[in-house]
Amino acid sequence: MKLKLIKIKAKKSFTPTKIPGADYVINQYVGCQYSCMYCYAKFMCRWYKYGKWGEWIVVKENLPELVKKENVKGKVYMSSVSDPYQPIEKKLELTRDILKSMNKNIKLGILTKSDLVLRDIDVFKEFKDIEVGLTINGFNKYIKKKIEPFYPTTEKRMDALKILHENGIKNYAFISPIIPNLVDVGELIKETKNFTDFYWFEFLNLRASGKEFRKWLKQNYPESYEVLSDKVKAEKYIKDVIEIIKSNNIKVRGVCINHPKK
Repeated sequence: MKLKLIKIKAKKSFTPTKIPGADYVINQYVGCQYSCMYCYAKFMCRWYKYGKWGEWIVVKENLPELVKKENVKGKVYMSSVSDPYQPIEKKLELTRDILKSMNKNIKLGILTKSDLVLRDIDVFKEFKDIEVGLTINGFNKYIKKKIEPFYPTTEKRMDALKILHENGIKNYAFISPIIPNLVDVGELIKETKNFTDFYWFEFLNLRASGKEFRKWLKQNYPESYEVLSDKVKAEKYIKDVIEIIKSNNIKVRGVCINHPKK
């Protein structure tokens, strides 16, 4: 399948956001080659009608120039509707160019699932306040192949966290999406706590994950689906996981909870 690239000129770099822990987002890309089945950002296809999620990428090619002229107060999050280190970044280096051009006094948080992020450690070191996170979930090989086949392995993501730590870059693990029976939160904490500065946790938003993923989960892991689709069972599961988190004595920045409707 050939990837469709749509190059555009953006009007501004930073957009106000209500995402927990951030004041602004910067999205140099819209769309994501990784095309995870459960990705909430698929909703962008309502406005960007270029085909199925994962088949196209909108590239805001002028952002390196725009960020030179813009400054914001508050926390900036990169990115909310794409992965800033998806495969096309290796060729285009748009994320890297933006980071090089950005005011280094900006408070910046980056989140990715790719170990390509290690390429830019030299630029990260120029920022006064930067946090770089890796999303981890520990899906087994079968599950990963079905719902996030194009991403680097959990092991590579954990190694990236460790290398960031060794280079003095403040890092965090974003454990997501948390799904009953599929994600072992306690084990992921155990494997990463020695080189991770803090954590975010996110329980799967079943509704936002889309029909395709809900159908797959219901057919293949009906018990997991039942917990997440039942308010009482979901609340008990969330409570149990939070107890596991508390028992590990780690620094937690936030827990994103998505309750099913009654």
